[in-house]
Amino acid sequence: MKKSVFYHAGCPVCVSAEHDIISLIGNENVEIVHLGNAKNRIAEAETLGVKSVPALITPTGNVLHINFGASMADVKG
Repeated sequence: MKKSVFYHAGCPVCVSAEHDIISLIGNENVEIVHLGNAKNRIAEAETLGVKSVPALITPTGNVLHINFGASMADVKG
């Protein structure tokens, strides 16, 4: 099974959502990407349809925007 990918920027909203996602679907089923630490993956997230973080990309490619922590413009700085 392909993993989900959870993109976030490290803010309190994002970290809280990260813990919930891991609790719900399991650490082995999700790749966590902190865009503040992996700026080289910002374009990838945008290409997949991420408009704000935190966001979860499902194995089928659906983008689930969770709450609102930061826009991608904010993440880019």
